[in-house]
Amino acid sequence: MIRTLILLLLPMMAQAETVRIATYNTELGRKGPGLLLRDIQRGEPQVQAVVDVLVATQPDIVTLQGIDWDLRGQALSALADELRSAGLDYPYHFAPQPNAGRETPFDLNGDGRTAGPADAQGWGRFTGQGGLAVLSRFAIDTDTAQDFTDLLWRDLPGAQLPQTETGPFPSEAAQEIQRLSSMAHWVVPVNTPIGPLELMTFHAAPPVFDGPEDRNGLRNRDEIRLWSVLLNGELGRRPEGAFVVAGDANQDPTLGEGRKEAIHGLLADRRLQDPKPRDPSGALTTVEWKAVGQLRVDYILPSADLRVTGSGVFWPADGTLLREAAVTASRHRLIWVDIAAP
Repeated sequence: MIRTLILLLLPMMAQAETVRIATYNTELGRKGPGLLLRDIQRGEPQVQAVVDVLVATQPDIVTLQGIDWDLRGQALSALADELRSAGLDYPYHFAPQPNAGRETPFDLNGDGRTAGPADAQGWGRFTGQGGLAVLSRFAIDTDTAQDFTDLLWRDLPGAQLPQTETGPFPSEAAQEIQRLSSMAHWVVPVNTPIGPLELMTFHAAPPVFDGPEDRNGLRNRDEIRLWSVLLNGELGRRPEGAFVVAGDANQDPTLGEGRKEAIHGLLADRRLQDPKPRDPSGALTTVEWKAVGQLRVDYILPSADLRVTGSGVFWPADGTLLREAAVTASRHRLIWVDIAAP
């Protein structure tokens, strides 16, 4: 009798369950390999502030940008240990090698030199600088994950690569090996209490720091556009069920530099919904850069079939300890969205 009652209640329990998704550019990148692990082990204030922000918001699944990658995942594991000690346990991690700092023999930024941080597949002084990671309370199906990190830019349907009057920029040879992802593009399947969920995450290049060829602007546009290409069935395996796009697009819909058409297209896609997370003042701001101002560049976009029950930008009241932690942790602000089954 009890077993029968439990079976009858399971669908209602699944409907009542919510899952909190967050994305957070932690800016935990360091100037050399191994330094982040050292700082985590030392309890460096910025690291502790990042831990405080995550503990305060309690995401079930969080995508982290700006965290250095290492071959054995030691820095990510050390951060997860700190979070566990503070009461927030993420037993599941996903962090393959990103393109940041992945060396190439070519001059990729057209400055006439090679072997610089801008000549890697993605900008970086060393392999994995300022990488990408996913932490989850729920099991990740790594066997069916899709990793587009090695996708050549020219192989993205509809790609627009930089050109000058003399031809491909910086050279035809460079474009033959140039990958699209400045960091990574992953589709990460997670088995959540509301059902299977595909997390589509990335960290796009900033659309600045280049010349009239607009290499970074074009790359940012196509990195954002990859998700529309995937959903159209022109690349990889498009999601069959619920999914969420979550990450740092490095693009505001109206303010700042860059080509706006890709972010406009993604936000207007009827297969997605934009909860527009706001801070307590009602602002959509997710980052503040001194030279540019307040922008919205971080996004969580659930698929249209999911039910959004809440959202927010973590930006506590001025003068509080949590506001101090948020300011110390990063110029970016963690954003979160609560989702439930339809």
